[in-house]
Amino acid sequence: MQRLTQFFWFCSGANFSILKRTPTESNKYIGIGATVFFTGVLAALAAGYAIYTVFQSVWPAVGFGLLWGLMIFNLDRFIVSSMRKKENSWAEWKLAIPRLVLAVLLALVISKPLELKMFEREINRKLDEKKTEFIAQSKLNLAKGFPEIQELEGRIDTLKAEVYDAEAFRDQLQREYDAERFGEKTSGTSGIVGLGTNAKKKEQQLDAAQVALDELKVRNQVRVDTLEAQIREFMALRQAEFEKQQPGIEGFDGLAARMDGLAALTEESAAMALANSFIMLLFIAIETAPIFVKLISNRGPYDELLELHEEKVKLFKGEKWTFAKGESKARVDYFQGTHFYATNLQKEKTNRKNKVKTEAEIAGMEEKWGRGE
Repeated sequence: MQRLTQFFWFCSGANFSILKRTPTESNKYIGIGATVFFTGVLAALAAGYAIYTVFQSVWPAVGFGLLWGLMIFNLDRFIVSSMRKKENSWAEWKLAIPRLVLAVLLALVISKPLELKMFEREINRKLDEKKTEFIAQSKLNLAKGFPEIQELEGRIDTLKAEVYDAEAFRDQLQREYDAERFGEKTSGTSGIVGLGTNAKKKEQQLDAAQVALDELKVRNQVRVDTLEAQIREFMALRQAEFEKQQPGIEGFDGLAARMDGLAALTEESAAMALANSFIMLLFIAIETAPIFVKLISNRGPYDELLELHEEKVKLFKGEKWTFAKGESKARVDYFQGTHFYATNLQKEKTNRKNKVKTEAEIAGMEEKWGRGE
């Protein structure tokens, strides 16, 4: 427990020697340190999942996740340790506002990959829908890019329609022939039972229609086979183009695609949007908790001793600066008084005094002359 306590003290950025003198402050800084530590752990998990989504590899995800977690941990530790409790609460808030803004930004960055993981099943379903749409759109575009297939299919339909019309004509002649044989009275039959002259004529017409139909079927079937072979060639080309696009469609599973899927889900479902907001707020609360703990907590013995220690450092610095400044001034005076520079300086001072004295005497004589003395 002692090692764990010291570890969380380290995470909080507290001074060990001062904190040991204030045992009542121990639990507060254990809580702050634990919050900073677990924030770094969550950041490592979030970054690891994000990198795994991009590269689909475990080791880069683990390495970058640990690096990102350590960076966030160090940054949070610096933010918390750099805050000082002041007697003026407004001064504390002014110093804390930039740190709070940074903490909120870190929380948003950390929360997004974990949100993607929490809603992974729903996002996968949305991505499958997107892939289906892409496949349908790709096939539609490819169909437009190969108009020869539709043209050939139209020609096949025309050939089949010719055969169908010939069959319909043959069937019509068959019905008329049967009606003539059995004596059915119609506009095209005589109404006499038996194989008379009219029946033989209709039989000849039926036979000729059947021969023409058989020839048409053979001829059109050859054409249809040729056209279908051409269609298969064009369809093979179209399939090859589709297979080129298929990896891009199947690879629609990156980080940006998942974020787009999550955004679409939150727009479609109010429950999803509410859950997403709560998760984001949770991470913001976790990330800003150490700062708020230091802001709302009372000024304790640790803060008093820390301020006293820092003030002592300032006083010591001032003493050292004053002492160093006095020593420097004394050395300069000694140099000016003992070095050859002092002789030249003394000569210059004497010359200036003589010059001033001469100018004064000349001015006095001119004044006397002016008065006529």
